[in-house]
Amino acid sequence: MVTNPDQEQIRNLLQESKTIAVVGLSDKPHRTSYQVSEAMQRAGYKIIPVNPTIENSLGEKAYQQLSDVEEPIDIVNVFRRSEFLPGIAKDAAQMDIKALWAQQGVIHQEAYEILEDHHGMVIMDMCIKVAHSILAGK
Repeated sequence: MVTNPDQEQIRNLLQESKTIAVVGLSDKPHRTSYQVSEAMQRAGYKIIPVNPTIENSLGEKAYQQLSDVEEPIDIVNVFRRSEFLPGIAKDAAQMDIKALWAQQGVIHQEAYEILEDHHGMVIMDMCIKVAHSILAGK
């Protein structure tokens, strides 16, 4: 069963993290992924777009896939449908990340189990922008 970390653990994660790779980030300002990532960027996080269909977003170069990102990533934030989570989780399990964060409405038991055995936190079905504003906002 998918169980998210408690609020204190999430607060610490948000306070200790600096870089968020956003899988499925759009370059269209009306899309939720763009709006949430823009808010996190304004809050001081470096955003790394991961989307094979765009060149860049929020002034940052986009990568085709998670494994193409060469710089350190603290949080992998996922804006893809739930059925894509296991593949993303397998990629994330090969990386040194603090957490995989699946946005509200995105949840998958197999992806949780893949990452549960590795390292870092797994957060599913929760908006990072809302959590940040409640737990770590300034």
